[in-house]
Amino acid sequence: MKQFISVAKGEAPADLILANAKVVNTCNGEIETADVVVYDGLIAGVGDYTQAKEFIDLKGKYVAPGLINGHVHLESSMLDVGQYARAVVPHGTSAIITDLHEISNVCGIEGIKYVLDYARRLPFDLFLMAPSCVPATHLETSGANITPDDIKKILKFKECIGLGEVMNYPGVLFGDDTVLAKIESARGKIIDGHAPGVRGKDLNAYIGAGMHSDHESVALDEGEEKLRRGMYLMIREGSSEKNLEALLPLVTDKTYPRCLFVVDDRHAEDILHDGDIDAVVRKAIRLGLDPVRAIQLATINTATYFRLDGLGAVAPGYYANFIVLDNLKTFEIKNVYYRGKKVAENGRPLFSLPKAPANRLNRTVNIKPFSVHSLKLKAKGGQTLAIEIIPGQIVTRKKTVKVIVKNGFIQPDVARDILKAAVVERHKASGNIGLGLVTGFGLKKGALASSTAHDSHNIVAVGASDEDIYTVVKELERIHGGIAVAAGGKVLGSLATPIAGLLSEEPLEKVVAGLDKLQDMARELGCKLPAPFATLSFLALPVIPELRLTDLGLVDVNEFKLI
Repeated sequence: MKQFISVAKGEAPADLILANAKVVNTCNGEIETADVVVYDGLIAGVGDYTQAKEFIDLKGKYVAPGLINGHVHLESSMLDVGQYARAVVPHGTSAIITDLHEISNVCGIEGIKYVLDYARRLPFDLFLMAPSCVPATHLETSGANITPDDIKKILKFKECIGLGEVMNYPGVLFGDDTVLAKIESARGKIIDGHAPGVRGKDLNAYIGAGMHSDHESVALDEGEEKLRRGMYLMIREGSSEKNLEALLPLVTDKTYPRCLFVVDDRHAEDILHDGDIDAVVRKAIRLGLDPVRAIQLATINTATYFRLDGLGAVAPGYYANFIVLDNLKTFEIKNVYYRGKKVAENGRPLFSLPKAPANRLNRTVNIKPFSVHSLKLKAKGGQTLAIEIIPGQIVTRKKTVKVIVKNGFIQPDVARDILKAAVVERHKASGNIGLGLVTGFGLKKGALASSTAHDSHNIVAVGASDEDIYTVVKELERIHGGIAVAAGGKVLGSLATPIAGLLSEEPLEKVVAGLDKLQDMARELGCKLPAPFATLSFLALPVIPELRLTDLGLVDVNEFKLI
């Protein structure tokens, strides 16, 4: 500390000086021309300095804090932890906040420890929110169960800063003892909310029970009400959930300190082609938000909400995590520094990956043997309910459709875009298979399947025939998880994600190439969705309205029951 003080006073040489920088001051919203001085991984000063072991003249380039992704499920990238860091760090992401909800639904605390062990050796900060909903609900079969006592243990992990999104909002509102015990165990810490469509007195009850934020608002008046009632508003712009344009008018001089940007779920192809949280900042600027304010919503606001001392600003005593840019409006990141070391340049990572920790997460797909006949769906009349996909959103609609019945069983009707959907339990080999109908995929033939199926990550499939659904599910069993396409009883292609059935050890570019190939196959089969596997992954999520399918059957989320 004495040496740090000497460096800050200009009496001793710094490790690094970035001279003649335009410093984006997230504390007061100004841009100032100054030198940025780094010593021992910290910012020692901002001002006029001359002594340093390394001196870089930025000649008027901008320096801004490293970006903080305030709510993300890294598992949705399909990348193992090291590959994920190599993908997002060049985009300026210096810290993420994640509940590791996906991998813990498959592997429990062991999955959390695997990610944390790996992340500690990478040049970015991973802050953990203890996963509050494992399983998310009683309406599906999960691979693990994290109890209130487990939550207490996880909250003691050094990376853990609070309780992750409490998705079981019906459980809160109904006073479920287990849900409330988990909330109580995190009292005094940050508790993230998850309250799609919750309004009025129900919202009062939910917030009053302890939830501090929400990332599920899709409409302006919904977000406005949550801000009015004291929540932090996480403005989400992910791969399937795009709410930025609708909610951005809520960011005003009065409200902006309570707003922050998040991606929630961002998939590999979007990271490769568009970026990470930097892409949200760029889009916000294109939509008219002041660039400095956009940066505040991706840095200091996030750090303030999560109580992350030392992050979110370029100021004395803060960690030397910052990005260098030529132009704020285009927001193309040139260099990325972490703890004062350059870790990425012109979109390329400058660090090599350490050896991944040993893990026992590579054989998590355990399916009880079943036959094609198990996929037959009995008719109960000439019409039934179907899940209607809403493009660009993860909410669905409950739709009544007329069906084709043959020998007492419902048949897919590709002419009217009514397909069979199946969710096959893959953790405990229980033999559970949930069956239903879905409209909105547009397949004319064949089937798609994924072992990424929020939140319990059983195998979810949609298809135009039982035979192709059976074929594609068996392929995922063979490769221990991933995504696959089949038609005519044959596998057309697959991409393996063997770590917990969620993550690939391959680099970003190779994963995206495989994904692009499979999405092209899906389009050739008639699928009209821009990201069919992303949409497919949310088909089994029984905490987002209105209608979902789990391994236990069709779920009316608004009624919170199997129907």
